[in-house]
Amino acid sequence: MRRRFVTLDVFTGQRFAGNPLAVVLDSDDLEGAAMQAVAREFNLSETVFVLPPRDPAHRARLRIFTPVLELPFAGHPTVGTVVLLARLDQIAGRRDLVVEEGIGPVRCSVERIDADCGQVRFVLPRLPAEVGPAPDAGRLAAALGLRPGDVGFEKFVPGRWSAGVPITFVPVGGLAAVRGCRPDPGRWDAIDPPGAAFVFCRETVQPGRAFHARMFAPAVGVPEDPATGSAAAAFAGVLAQTGGVPDGERRFVIEQGFEMGRPSLIELDITLAAGQLLRAAIGGEAIVVAEGTIEA
Repeated sequence: MRRRFVTLDVFTGQRFAGNPLAVVLDSDDLEGAAMQAVAREFNLSETVFVLPPRDPAHRARLRIFTPVLELPFAGHPTVGTVVLLARLDQIAGRRDLVVEEGIGPVRCSVERIDADCGQVRFVLPRLPAEVGPAPDAGRLAAALGLRPGDVGFEKFVPGRWSAGVPITFVPVGGLAAVRGCRPDPGRWDAIDPPGAAFVFCRETVQPGRAFHARMFAPAVGVPEDPATGSAAAAFAGVLAQTGGVPDGERRFVIEQGFEMGRPSLIELDITLAAGQLLRAAIGGEAIVVAEGTIEA
């Protein structure tokens, strides 16, 4: 059957930057195995399949696949798909809507910028939680092709956090260390399943950003990801625990994808009270790049 698809670049307002995403419409009768095959064919970090919602008050149900497995939640697929839905619905101005993902309902606010571009902010459906200790700095450094002394800065130390997808967070001293990462497949088992590592530093390429990052997830078919909303979501827990963030509402801009020639900007909003994380949201832009059909 011929099915419509649209590709978008996410966490950017410029085509050919950000994180590419494929969204397949008319997916009602596709089985999971067929979705996985289509995702392998697109071979992007994620492909989304849009289905009717289970709750009629919601806009759509989304299934999200990497080239090798299905995810319960992901940030750049949420942002990109909601921008596309607003375009299909010809939404004018700002609108709130809910999409269903494996993790549960995700509440989004979308605003169209022009015919092909929009901005989305969504509240995390699950606040991040620490999910176990990270490997020691020596093993992490070896897996990433770094020196043990590169790992850690200020009060940041390696940790494992999840807001739906478990990720190992690796703080490093600066841009030179981030740029020097060369993941070693023979030592990647140091990164706990699902084998995703988010490397970050305080030094940034451009002023006005809070952190610079790279994300590696070869075990799920993503050697390097240009922009990772699920990692930024879990990073809210890291910031709340060790970032020295005062109470109140704060916004952090994370730059990612620069080493890949796919510059991306992810906005992370967090609200703390008495040092506890009460709320977090992810925001960013997306722009339509291509439209077509695929036989599936």
